[in-house]
Amino acid sequence: MCSVHIRVLFFGVIRDMVGLREDTLEIPEGGSLGSVFEHYAGRFPRLREAAASTVLALNQQFSSPAAPLADGDEVALLPPVSGGSGYTHQIADPAGNFFALTRDAIDGTAIARQLLRGEDGAFVNFEGVARNNTKGRATRYLEYECYEAMAVRMMSEIGTEIARSHSIGRIAMVHRLGRLEISETSVAVVVTAPHRKPAFDAALEGINRLKKLVPVWKKEYFVDGEVWVDGEWDDAVVKAHT
Repeated sequence: MCSVHIRVLFFGVIRDMVGLREDTLEIPEGGSLGSVFEHYAGRFPRLREAAASTVLALNQQFSSPAAPLADGDEVALLPPVSGGSGYTHQIADPAGNFFALTRDAIDGTAIARQLLRGEDGAFVNFEGVARNNTKGRATRYLEYECYEAMAVRMMSEIGTEIARSHSIGRIAMVHRLGRLEISETSVAVVVTAPHRKPAFDAALEGINRLKKLVPVWKKEYFVDGEVWVDGEWDDAVVKAHT
């Protein structure tokens, strides 16, 4: 029987479970995406316990476990999202919308100034920042990691949909990666528009969808330990994988 070779990527708490960042797997021709999960769940029982909250991606797209695999495919096992220099990945579309990942400090106001058009009368800059505690437990710092190529692609898809459904000018989403100190910005959603209400509505929808759809994971470092922060997938993603 012929076989195919695929690349498998692991992120967040799943990476800790299996002790791998990536692997190369040989499977029989005709194998499905779900069979990849079963392979690793058989090797790592803790992964099977997380089956209900694990989502699979094939070539940087959310995919059903039944999806067939071909030689050279890239598969990623993704736990629930938790919500170099310059931009590590970026997409700037013809409409002027902007989506990026960075390991540098984020300046949402500077991003807004780049998006503004002459007809805009408002911009909204939402920035999520690292706080110094979780439920009273003192936080030292945070670390973010993500499936970079897929994350910026998902931000672009979300932002494009929002721009089409709201009376806005432009939208940008930028997420920080790596280590963040307390009070540093982890994510910015910036919207420019002729009027304020559409800008506020679009920014709120943007951060809400980003937190449940974009594959980014947060590890919180406390004075007495560290933990991957529990998150949740969007309901549509969960239904597609059950």
